[in-house]
Amino acid sequence: MNILVIDDEQTMRDLLARTLNEAGYLVQQASTGERGIERIREGDIDFVILDIMMAGQDGFSVCRQVREFSDVPILMLTAIAGSEADKINGLRAGADDYLIKPFSRGELLARIEAILRRAKGAAFKPEPVLSNGRIELNETMRRVTADGKQVTLTRKEFDLLALFLAHPGQVFSREQLMEKLWGEQALNVTTRTVDTHIKTLRIKLGDAGAAIETVWGLGYKVVAG
Repeated sequence: MNILVIDDEQTMRDLLARTLNEAGYLVQQASTGERGIERIREGDIDFVILDIMMAGQDGFSVCRQVREFSDVPILMLTAIAGSEADKINGLRAGADDYLIKPFSRGELLARIEAILRRAKGAAFKPEPVLSNGRIELNETMRRVTADGKQVTLTRKEFDLLALFLAHPGQVFSREQLMEKLWGEQALNVTTRTVDTHIKTLRIKLGDAGAAIETVWGLGYKVVAG
C-alpha cells in the first residue's frame, strides 16, 4: 500500500512517514498541494493523507482537484479550532474522512483501515484466491506470493495482477487495461503508464513475472506458471 502524505510541514511529514513505515506502509511525501496532485496523477498512489492548512493551495482546493480525475481514498488532517467546519468542507470537497490534530498512532491507523474497508467494494473484485501455479493472489487478505515468497504491490499493481489471473490466457490490450483499472480516470492515463505498471509488476514478481507475456501488437496476458 503506497500512501502519499501532502503537508507543508516537514516535521509532520516525517512523523507520519515514520508511523506509517512502522505499520508496513510505503510512504511518499509532497510538500505542496501542486506536487501532491502531480504524484497522484502518476497513478501509483493508493491512499492520501492531506493537510488542510498549507501555504499556497489549501487541502480543500487540492481535494476538489484530485476528485476531478481520481477516486483515491483521502484522509484530511484538521486543527482542533474550526474542526467541525473543516469536516463539513472537507467531506463536500470529496474527502473520505478527517482526523483532528493532535492524534494518536492507533487512531490514525484505525481511520486508514476503516476508509480502505469502505473503498474496497469499488475496486475490481476477483475470486478470493487466484493462482497460475507460481503466483498466488488472495483478494481477501490483499496478499500476493510468487514462488512462495510474499510480494508487496501497490493497489493498481494488485488489481492488474488480479485481472490477469482471473482470466488466464486472455489477451488484454493496453486500452482495455486502462479502462478496467482506471475507469473514468483513464482519460488522464497513457499506454506508457500501463507499460510501466507491467514492467514494475514483472520485476516485483521475480522469475515468476515471466508469466506476464507481451503479445506483440495486441497487449498482455498471463500464462500458467
